[in-house]
Amino acid sequence: MTTSRSIVLFVAAALLEIGGAWLVWQGVREHKGWLWIGAGVLALGAYGFVATLQPDASFGRILAAYGGVFVAGSLLWGMVVDGFRPDRWDVTGALICLVGVAVIMYAPRPGA
Repeated sequence: MTTSRSIVLFVAAALLEIGGAWLVWQGVREHKGWLWIGAGVLALGAYGFVATLQPDASFGRILAAYGGVFVAGSLLWGMVVDGFRPDRWDVTGALICLVGVAVIMYAPRPGA
């Protein structure tokens, strides 16, 4: 259950951070205005809150692992929202990052 909860939180955090950054991007780069930027800032703030809900108490571990989720999630977001088509190296890199996430977060540790 703890691993499942952790994965759900990583996905939620990714949606909030990547979505928030995308909204800011749209507001600034695509000239959609302050409403988009404001929504992005709120989503980015919510991402910071969601990250605190992870079962592990180590800030460094959570953010390091989340980095891998962010890499893979950003590629997926680009595919779904912007029509980006990753090449085999993008996919390989994302998979390596996700393996890193699994090692950092879910490897057995003494005393855990």
